[in-house]
Amino acid sequence: MLQKIIDCSKRIVFFGGAGVSTASGIPDFRSAEGIYSREADGLSPEMILSKSFFYLHPEAFFSFYRKYMIHPDAKPNAAHLYLYELEKRDKLRGIVTQNIDGLHKAAGNRRVYEIHGSIHDNYCMDCNAHFSLDAVRASEGIPRCRHCGGVIKPSVVLYGEALDKYVCIGACREISGADTLIVAGTSLSVEPAASFLDYFSGKNLVVINKEPTPADSKASLVLCGDVNEIMGRLI
Repeated sequence: MLQKIIDCSKRIVFFGGAGVSTASGIPDFRSAEGIYSREADGLSPEMILSKSFFYLHPEAFFSFYRKYMIHPDAKPNAAHLYLYELEKRDKLRGIVTQNIDGLHKAAGNRRVYEIHGSIHDNYCMDCNAHFSLDAVRASEGIPRCRHCGGVIKPSVVLYGEALDKYVCIGACREISGADTLIVAGTSLSVEPAASFLDYFSGKNLVVINKEPTPADSKASLVLCGDVNEIMGRLI
């Protein structure tokens, strides 16, 4: 059924969450082994990954960030690779991802809207110089700009920060123009990202997730399972 929908579609948009990258060795957030199960000195991940904690306790922030949020050895899995094939065939109009791992771009996709930012984009908070992920990984404690000594901040959206306006506009524009929207690997519990689905008015809404989501009742097709396994069978 999924293959038939894809074959008949001309403007597919993929909306993905953490479940897309678990097969690449990156933990999700809410499962028993997910990021939210971790604590540091009794502090919850939500607190550590907040804007206020970053500014008040940057060294503790980066200790947690390096340990749990960066996965430099992760490679694109079958789901990422299949989406790249769809883009090459000009069926996939865009990917809207909540993930910060950069794996969609690593797979080759160009039309990617990283609404929560990316670990691969880092900048100096003083002079705005940009740095790669390697600069953060190679540093100890608080990463500093080699030009001015300012703090290097990852371009990821922390709790308490707004999403990038122009990324959101682009993502919602793609969703509104899609004839098929595939929602995969996300519980749709994070706002405002989950509300992006309200812009979809196309023919087919497909949901792929291990657990039920709020979009299931509106979907043309609901597949319960692992995104990598389901999409991997389409390659």
